[in-house]
Amino acid sequence: MKKDLLTLRDLTKEDIVAIIKRGEEIKKGSLKSTKPLDGHNIGMVFDKSSTRTRVSFEVAIYRLGGNAIFLAPSDTQINRGEPMKDTARVLSSYLDGLIYRTYSQEQLTELAEWSSIPVINALTDLYHPCQVLSDLMTVDEKLGNLDNLMVAWIGDGNNVANSWINAANILKFNLTMACPERYLPNPDILANISSNVKLVSTPQEAATNANVIYTDVWASMGKEDESKQRIEDFNGWQVNQSLIDLADKDVMVMHCLPAHREEEITDEAMEGPRSIIFVQAENKLYLHQAILEKYLKPALVL
Repeated sequence: MKKDLLTLRDLTKEDIVAIIKRGEEIKKGSLKSTKPLDGHNIGMVFDKSSTRTRVSFEVAIYRLGGNAIFLAPSDTQINRGEPMKDTARVLSSYLDGLIYRTYSQEQLTELAEWSSIPVINALTDLYHPCQVLSDLMTVDEKLGNLDNLMVAWIGDGNNVANSWINAANILKFNLTMACPERYLPNPDILANISSNVKLVSTPQEAATNANVIYTDVWASMGKEDESKQRIEDFNGWQVNQSLIDLADKDVMVMHCLPAHREEEITDEAMEGPRSIIFVQAENKLYLHQAILEKYLKPALVL
């Protein structure tokens, strides 16, 4: 039976740890001679633009021996009104797996429901599970484990924030979130948080003694028309050196990119000694290889 990765809630703690460790093994070079996707075609349907997610998934597919077929919105009939269930069944007859980046989580869920091939969420407005898995791999790589981890989320309660909540619920590390009142994470997700996840009213409170300080843009894709208002509303929520100084002396500063330097994060913080932002970006490649192994290789055997 095929399996999909639509949200981190599709995974157990053991699944997450195994994917992370496999990503680390791949980074060390243990996958160089294997091609589990040899002769297989993986579709990439991206309704939203992407640099890191697109390139890392495409390279991951090629490294595993597969063929990546990229489809932009103008390349499909979905945006011209074709029912998702029709697209899903047709693509399933051509492809061996599907990586989908779109706006609506409901649309992704419908695609997976009607597909007979594995579907992987490469981002929706609600969740970004692959991003947070690569983030967790980066932290684990630095610390050796995720035990007793203290993560501070600073800024917009967006799709990445929602996936961090899911990760904390599963792995039980401490996640403290500082978001302006109008920009809290999804209320349905907040209604089911575990005791190790908490909301605070200031970035300073969240950052104090944190092992990780994480931020993202204030206006995600699709919300660019709100940028001016958001810049005003997020005044005082910037990740800068004064905030970093409140955290653990070995704190890791993270951002999933692209960044608006001198808005949500200073240039000094991005380029400083505590930043692991570009290691974090690099690790998307290895983590995506691990995901493709887990979700596509078993399906190809069946």
